[in-house]
Amino acid sequence: MKIHGILAAILFALVLSPSCGSRKQAAYLTVPFSASTNIPGKEYPKINPDLSVTCRVEAPDAISVELDLCNKVYPMVQIEGGVWEVTSDPQVPGFHYYFINVDGVRVSDPSSKLFYGCGLMASGIEIPEAGVDFYLEQDVPHGEVRMQRYWSDLAQTWRICYVYTPAEYDTTPDARYPVLYLQHGGGEDETGWPNQGKVDNIMDNLIASGEAVSMIVVMDRGSAVLANSPDWERTRNIFDFSAYEKVVVEELVPMIDACYRTLDDRNSRAIAGLSLGGYQSWSIGLSHMDLFSYIGGFSGAGMEPSPEKYPLSLNEQMNLLYLSVGTEEPEQMYAGVKAFHDMLENKGVQHLYYESPGTAHEWLTWRRSLRQFAALLFR
Repeated sequence: MKIHGILAAILFALVLSPSCGSRKQAAYLTVPFSASTNIPGKEYPKINPDLSVTCRVEAPDAISVELDLCNKVYPMVQIEGGVWEVTSDPQVPGFHYYFINVDGVRVSDPSSKLFYGCGLMASGIEIPEAGVDFYLEQDVPHGEVRMQRYWSDLAQTWRICYVYTPAEYDTTPDARYPVLYLQHGGGEDETGWPNQGKVDNIMDNLIASGEAVSMIVVMDRGSAVLANSPDWERTRNIFDFSAYEKVVVEELVPMIDACYRTLDDRNSRAIAGLSLGGYQSWSIGLSHMDLFSYIGGFSGAGMEPSPEKYPLSLNEQMNLLYLSVGTEEPEQMYAGVKAFHDMLENKGVQHLYYESPGTAHEWLTWRRSLRQFAALLFR
C-alpha cells in the first residue's frame, strides 16, 4: 500500500514540529506553581494562572538565550547573576516539547525531565487541564509498565518493547487478557506512550471505573531494519515500514503470546497508533485481519487513496474501525483525516470518528483518543 503523496508530506512536516492547540484561561489556578515535569527540586519552569509559562535558565556567559515552545520563539532577558527569564503566551493544556536556544545552539532545559520526541531528547512541560484527571494518577489499583527485551531473528538484534499489565495480572494467574498493540508517532519511540502519553494512568483509571475491560497494552518501536539490508534501506522513507510489519507479525505478536497470558485470537487483538503510528496501524491491521479485528488511528489514518481498498465487507470482518483528529490540527492534516472519514462514510464503511475539541497535533489529542478507543475494545 503506497501512502498518498500529499498526506505523506503533511505527516513528514509534523514529525519534527508537534503543534499546540487553542489557548484557554485557567481561572482555577490562583498562583504560579512549578511544573510537574520539572526535575525534583527545580522551581522553574513555572505555570501561571493564565497557563503562560515562566522559564529561567542560568547561562552567565551567553550572549543570547531563547525559549522555543510550541513553535514560537521567545527572547529571554538576563535579569541577574547570569539568569535569563521569559514568560510565554498562555498555553493549551496537555504535554508540550520545548527547547532552549543558547547562542544559536538548541539544547534541553537543565531543569526539565527529558522525553524522546522530535527525533531527539527534548524538554517537556505538562500544562494542567481544569477538572480533568483521566490521565492523572488516582487512588485506584495500579498496573505495571514492564520493559520486555526480545531477540529479533529478522533484524539480528535485541529489541525492547514496553508492556502494560493490569493491576490484577499477577494475582490472577489463571486469567488471560486481550491485547492492544499501541504505536507511537514519527520522531518518537516506544517510550512515548508510557512517558508522554501516560498510558498506565489512563488504563488504570478506565479499568478501575469499569469503563474498559482489563487488557495488556504493548508498545514497541515502530521501525526495524532487516539483517543484511543494503545501506539505502537503513535511511529510507519513514513511511516504508515493511520491515517493521514483518517484525510485528512474525516476532512481536508470537513473543507476546508466548511470554504473557494472552487471549490469542483476532477478536482479542487491537492495533492503534498516533500520527505515523496511526497510518501503520491501519495498514498493518487491514493487511492482517487474521490477527487484528480492532484498528485505531489518532491523527493518522489509512491513507491509501483508492476507495476500493475499503470494501463494505469490512463491516462484517472488523469489530471496530476508529479515527480521530484534533479540531486545531494544522489545516492540511485536519483536512486529510476528515477526507478519509468522509470517504469511509460515503462508502458505508462503519467506523467511529472523533474530533478532540481545542487540541492540535499533540498528546492531549491522543490521550483523549486512547481513552475513548480503549473503552470500546473487547466488549
